[in-house]
Amino acid sequence: MKVEFTVAKVEAGQTLASILRKRIADLAWSRARMLVETGKVWVDGARLTDAAQRLKAGQAVKLDEAKPAPLPALRTPIVFEDSHVVVIDKPTGVSSVPYEKRESGTAMDLVRDEWRLKAKRSRAKGDRPSPSDIPLHVVHRIDKDTSGLLLFAKTKLAERAIGALFREHDVERTYLCVVHGQLTDRRIETRLVTDRGDGLRGSTRHLKEGKRAVTHVKVREALPRCSLCEVRLETGKTHQIRIHLAEGGHPLVGERVYIRDFTNQGHEPIESPRLLLHAATLGFEHPITKKRIQLESPLPPDFLVELERLRLS
Repeated sequence: MKVEFTVAKVEAGQTLASILRKRIADLAWSRARMLVETGKVWVDGARLTDAAQRLKAGQAVKLDEAKPAPLPALRTPIVFEDSHVVVIDKPTGVSSVPYEKRESGTAMDLVRDEWRLKAKRSRAKGDRPSPSDIPLHVVHRIDKDTSGLLLFAKTKLAERAIGALFREHDVERTYLCVVHGQLTDRRIETRLVTDRGDGLRGSTRHLKEGKRAVTHVKVREALPRCSLCEVRLETGKTHQIRIHLAEGGHPLVGERVYIRDFTNQGHEPIESPRLLLHAATLGFEHPITKKRIQLESPLPPDFLVELERLRLS
């Protein structure tokens, strides 16, 4: 498929994905986002990968599905590192660990790519490079579609100590998210099971089944059709935040799984090119030095773009 057009005056201020859907018959939202995010669309001659970007009248849009996608950026900032632990700021769309033997581009790969780059720079300066083949031990995970702080251990000693911290719920984790509807501050406690009866993870009413999960929610800002919230995890089960908020009638904006049969105040679910969930803070006692490590990650640009759009919607 190859399409070229100029943005009309009546289309000014609309998102790129929205304009593509109107210009191309039977183009679904998911398909429009995919075409943009995989680098198939240019605006005024520049490749644009933000489906939520609002366009101006007169801008030239070109879609060419045959063009190869740009190579993904395989580097991410290392927020904290010493000889025992490493913390990165993971982008959305990147798995924490490989779930298949040949899966690449994971957060673990990003760390090793950063190490290799540092080693290359050291050699260029004539310095002795640090090794780039240090083993990484998984002690912490966040969803593929969630961005933010992610912790790995570099030694077995650190792995054991950090594992104990997580088991005792002694790791501070707060997230920022945007949910459908007007929410109020609350504490949510349920027991989570891997299949609630419809093939999805969820809560059970049977007290002897599942695992205890506790989520604390505080509203940061009320938006026209949604709410910006700060969420603190007391426990950390798979998809815990997404499940708890969805089951309470307030699924995350950008949610693709826990949103069956949901309507937002009579409207369709709010579209977003990414899940609006970000691991914003991480605090823990260093496994060796016992010093307190307290880290923060600001909201990434793609999250901020969506947040500003929702403020104006």
